Amino acid sequence: MATTAQGDRGRTSHAARSQPRSQSTGKFTARSARGAVDRSGNHRTSTATIIGVAAAGLATGLLANFGRRAAMQAPSALTGDWFEALKAEHRAALALFDALQATDGDQVRRRAILLAQLRHALEKHTFTEETVIYPALRDWGDKADADKLNHDHGYVKQYLFTLDRMAKDAPEFAMEIAEFRDMLEAHIREEEESIFPQLHAALSEEKNKALTSAANWEGFKLA
Repeated sequence: MATTAQGDRGRTSHAARSQPRSQSTGKFTARSARGAVDRSGNHRTSTATIIGVAAAGLATGLLANFGRRAAMQAPSALTGDWFEALKAEHRAALALFDALQATDGDQVRRRAILLAQLRHALEKHTFTEETVIYPALRDWGDKADADKLNHDHGYVKQYLFTLDRMAKDAPEFAMEIAEFRDMLEAHIREEEESIFPQLHAALSEEKNKALTSAANWEGFKLA
């Protein structure tokens, strides 16, 4: 009997010791689960915050880029007429040629910067003419002049490519710039004195306004 009682007490004592441990484990598990939920919630909040900040940054960047493009296109847009806008862009390009031709071989950095500006100005300008003005010229019936002017733009791109690859302190750099300018000035004179005035006069006021709007939009894309 004593042995049985001792065995019962032993089992009771063992069960008593086991019960708190089991409850303690259960409490720990509940706290761990709550902690996991909290951590998960915090993670979701942090992710939402990061996404919000990123979206705000993207919107700010887009607005800044839009403003920069609008500012670049403004001198052309403010003329209010596609022909006057193109003439203004011609003058701006020739002013960059003036600045380039005023440099010497010791001003490598300045030459590189001015050439980059000239490239950007001419790429925007030629894109506008090729996508808006020359097609209008063809539609009006002057396909020959449209094709000839478009062909000239091939030389513009070739000169820019050659100058970009050329050492800016090379003796032939100034000669290449001078040849490029002569070619471009002949192209500009043909457009301003002969071809574009005829197209502008032939189009109605409504069509000239539509052409102006289209030219401004295409110029804005590359501004």
